[in-house]
Amino acid sequence: MTQLTGRPILEAPGELGARPVLSALLTGVRTALLGLSVVTVPVLGLWVVTPFADDGAAGALRLASALWLLGHGAPVLRGPAGLPLSVAPLGLGLLAVGQLYRAAGRVAARGAGRPVGRGGVPAVWAGYCAVACAVVAQCAGAGEFRARVVADLAVVALVAGAAVAAGARRPGAAPVGAEALERALAGLPERVRPTGGAPVVRVAALAAGAGLLAAGGLVVAVAAMLTAVGGGAGSAVFAGGPAAVAAVLLLTLVLLPNTVLWGAAYALGPGFAVGAGTVVSPVRTALGPVPEFPLFALLPEPGAGGWRLAVCALPALAGVVPGLLLGRAAAADGGRADGGRVSGPARPGAPWPVAATVVAALASGLLVGGAAAGLGWLAGGALGVGRMAELGPVPWWTAPAAAGWVAVVSAPVAVLARSRALRVAAGGPGRSWRSGVLLVPGALAVTARRGALLLRARAYSVVTRLAGAPGPPNAPDTPEAPGAPGGPVGPAR
Repeated sequence: MTQLTGRPILEAPGELGARPVLSALLTGVRTALLGLSVVTVPVLGLWVVTPFADDGAAGALRLASALWLLGHGAPVLRGPAGLPLSVAPLGLGLLAVGQLYRAAGRVAARGAGRPVGRGGVPAVWAGYCAVACAVVAQCAGAGEFRARVVADLAVVALVAGAAVAAGARRPGAAPVGAEALERALAGLPERVRPTGGAPVVRVAALAAGAGLLAAGGLVVAVAAMLTAVGGGAGSAVFAGGPAAVAAVLLLTLVLLPNTVLWGAAYALGPGFAVGAGTVVSPVRTALGPVPEFPLFALLPEPGAGGWRLAVCALPALAGVVPGLLLGRAAAADGGRADGGRVSGPARPGAPWPVAATVVAALASGLLVGGAAAGLGWLAGGALGVGRMAELGPVPWWTAPAAAGWVAVVSAPVAVLARSRALRVAAGGPGRSWRSGVLLVPGALAVTARRGALLLRARAYSVVTRLAGAPGPPNAPDTPEAPGAPGGPVGPAR
């Protein structure tokens, strides 16, 4: 009787062997259905309010399934001719990856330390892929949008696996690629090795990437303002009534990350393509006929660059913050009596040499270039065959531009920030009298002060001579000149 009253009749779900796996499987299914509903509900709502809709509810569901697959980067076919459509709306992709990441993290936290919970994370992936199989099957038949069964399932499974694996990592685990970066920096010669600099290199690369994304967003915002003021093209899209306007606005929203990446590629210099043989860059813009869509209305007018070259200053500003971070890290371990000139090999606990600081800036630039190549490839795609088969940034041009801008700007900024930090830590000149903020380098301040004093003395001398004023009196202990009044008289000749 005591055993019956001391234990609950129904055990907790986590204590049964099969329930954690089943719960994780249902978590994956629920995550996929939630992401699918985000696409399906607006599409069905627009189908309901659209008068004289050509397709029925089955066509609207097929469109929602195609958009869901495109959000994962899975290509679909369009029209009777089977034209490829591979432009991924990154807004939907970010939503799907974020949901999977959180779901896998929750399941991994529940199953931590339990042998029966080790299969929970793969069960999340399996449940998500089960819904993907149903979506591909529903979109595989004849219709306006058709799925490519094998390719689409493989892409969705790959994206879901990467998101689940990232979400299931331990809270204190190192970021992906951190160990590889540390090994790469540790293999450098001692004179150019930024000792313990892998974390700050990653942070500097993240700061540079955020700056480039902010530059892309600023470019898009300015283009939208200029288009709104000038009454640009794309107004014909809004002639289809409220349903058409809502559809265009929703599609613009899910394509907004793509647009920001295109703006970043534009600011970097290489720009992007809107069709084969076209280019949209600050240097020149060469376009052909483009689809009637509001985002394409933001494109600049064809012709030479002119004032649009000013946007190239935005990537330069994005490289300043990484340089300051690297400079602070390079001088974090103290000032030196020699004013910060470190020429020997780096020692643990000592400031980095100048060469190691430059190497750290180059490493952060390479990380940003790799990320720019991947994101540029994801942001582009195809809207068909022939001319519209090329759309978006060109990865092999965007990546070197991003790496070059970050490295060229952040390297000298890091060296200057390191020099200033070491000089201030050593007690050198160059601080303001009120808050101790570094105003100018110490050597420049001393030189400027000496020059100002010398200039003032010479100006005073010139003014006194022009005014005819007597010279300065002699010192008391100096004998007066011979023949002066009241002075000693020399011998007569």
